[in-house]
Amino acid sequence: MNQYLVEYSKAEPFRRGTHLVVLLHGYGSHERDLLGITPYLPSEKVTYASVRAPQPVGYPLPADANSAYIEGPATGYQWWPLNQQLDTVGFTAIELAVDYLLGWLEPIAADYNSVTLLGFSQGMALATSVARARPDLIKAVVGLSGYAAAGGEHYFKDNQLAEDPLPLFWGRDEADPIITAEKIAYTREWVAGHTDLTAHTYTGIGHGVAAAELTHISAFLNEKVLSA
Repeated sequence: MNQYLVEYSKAEPFRRGTHLVVLLHGYGSHERDLLGITPYLPSEKVTYASVRAPQPVGYPLPADANSAYIEGPATGYQWWPLNQQLDTVGFTAIELAVDYLLGWLEPIAADYNSVTLLGFSQGMALATSVARARPDLIKAVVGLSGYAAAGGEHYFKDNQLAEDPLPLFWGRDEADPIITAEKIAYTREWVAGHTDLTAHTYTGIGHGVAAAELTHISAFLNEKVLSA
C-alpha cells in the first residue's frame, strides 16, 4: 500500500482555492530540500507541497513490482533506481513513479485553482513525465538542472502536448557535471515539439540552483500560472 509524506507551506484550512505547486526533489534527497527556495517564490494564492520520493536511495526495484513504494530505512530517496548514466532498468519504473505521485495528486487536485510541478534533477524527469501522462491535470512545469525521460510512447500523451504545448521553465548550467549529454539532447528535442518553453542557462552553478534563477522562476509562475 502506498504511503506519502508531504510537507506543505500552508496549513490545511488555507490551501483550498490556491494554486498548488508540487515540489519534487532530486535523487538521494528528501521532501524538505526544495522547501528552502519557496521564500524566494510567489506566496500569495500559492500552496507549495513537497513530496518525499517513494524509495530509499540505492534500492533496486523488484522485477515484478506493481508499485513504486518501497519501505525501508534511508538517508535519502529516489523516484526510481538509476545507474551512473542516469538510466533505469526499464521504463516500467518511471510508470510506477508517475502512478505513485498521481495516486496522491488526483484525489486533491480539484481543491486547487491549478497544479504546477517543480522538479530538480530526477524530480524534473518525474515532473515532465507526469505532465506527459496527464496533460489535462498539469498547468505548468518548472524543471531545474534536469531532463525529460526518453521512451514511454505507449504511456505518454505527447500528441496532446504537441497540439496544446505545456508551459515549461528549464533552467540549467551548460557545464552541469551530472546530467549527461544524451539526456540533454533528448530533452532539447522533446521540449521543441511539446512545450511553450522558457529556457535559461547559468554559469558556475554546476548541478544546482542559481540565485538569479529564483527570480526567473518567480516571473514564470506569475506569468504562466498566476496570471493565466
